[in-house]
Amino acid sequence: MLVESVSRNPRMSPAMVALTLLIGLNLLNYIDRYILPGAQPLIQAEFHATDQQMGALTTALLVTYMLVAPATGWLGDRYKRKWLIIGGAVLWSLATLATAWVHDYRTLYLRHALVGVGEATFGIYAPSVLADFYPERERNRILSFFYTVIPVGAALGYVAGGNLGTLWGWRTPFFLCAIPGLIFAALYGWLAKEPTRGASDHIHPTQDRATVLGIFTNPAFLTATFGLATLTFAMGGISAWVPTFLNRVSGIPLGKATFMLGVITVIDGIFGTLVGGWIAQRWLRTNHRALYLLSFWSVALTLPFGALAFFGPAQFVIPALFAAEFFLFLNNGPLNAALVNSVSAPVRATAVSVNLFCIHFFGDSFSPQIIGFFSDRTKNLGIALGLTLVALIVSATILFYGSRFAPPLEESPNLPPSWTS
Repeated sequence: MLVESVSRNPRMSPAMVALTLLIGLNLLNYIDRYILPGAQPLIQAEFHATDQQMGALTTALLVTYMLVAPATGWLGDRYKRKWLIIGGAVLWSLATLATAWVHDYRTLYLRHALVGVGEATFGIYAPSVLADFYPERERNRILSFFYTVIPVGAALGYVAGGNLGTLWGWRTPFFLCAIPGLIFAALYGWLAKEPTRGASDHIHPTQDRATVLGIFTNPAFLTATFGLATLTFAMGGISAWVPTFLNRVSGIPLGKATFMLGVITVIDGIFGTLVGGWIAQRWLRTNHRALYLLSFWSVALTLPFGALAFFGPAQFVIPALFAAEFFLFLNNGPLNAALVNSVSAPVRATAVSVNLFCIHFFGDSFSPQIIGFFSDRTKNLGIALGLTLVALIVSATILFYGSRFAPPLEESPNLPPSWTS
């Protein structure tokens, strides 16, 4: 029925078909990634692993992710991204499926590293494809929709890992959640079109925007990248450890903790991302720096509520997490749109791959393990999570400084998007 409705509906342009299917793949991508934090206490108990070892699982995924990213970015600027997206989705889905047969920590570690290879392809190519379908002024709105499903996927992953894992064993949610990824990969191959590179670009392609070497001297790109990297350090550490924090420090049963966190993440993720995208879209009418400034305020407003969640009285933990996540998600669309707009089509996939390498190398590849290390040493997970607040301060500073380098957005002519099969 889905295939028939998409293929027969004359209102579904190639751009809308691609957006719909990429949103679906993005949702499944984050469900698969966040099953592990949801089921983490169950896995830790079976393998008798330390907090540092559990944090190392996320490190394995993200180190592989960032090491593969440069090669996949080079491929994405030279070959059709459609088939590269499909290959990545199939790979991460099969790796997730294989978790059902994992019976020791070392094999789980290797499996989690393999997932990073598949995710690296999708995370690089999807924004590049969407940028070729939609012009600069529309990318904040489109990417806000695209990234709205990240918190939904994370929440569903938490819930699946914690609840299905508690009922039927922690391997079950990995098995069940892998199948839809294979289905959506097949649909993307059947229905999606490959857009012409640069078809929707209207900002003048200067040297620092249109060459690989220019990427490394492009201040708009660099500040967006390193602002996002320090933000990712915080978000990676929080997402990996908050379910355990609620269970261990607040005494909330694991199933209830993951469910509560899932509800908070879905509500905040949807409304925070959409509200942030809406504010930035209106702000862009009067200030071309809006994407950076909105991201700055998003991070700055998160800080006091994060501090209250980790160090405040127990009765304030859940309300503080709710407020902190809402403000944190405000920048989801705008900051990624700022990144995409900072470079031109000929090097966009490469630029996104460089960005992904940086945000994981300087961000969340090691933050869960670092937090686990300090938690083991201090015997206090809340103090260890306080490291994320320092990262947020650095992120806000970089983003505010980066606003001065935001490229001016020219009015886009009414040209229809181009695409190829």
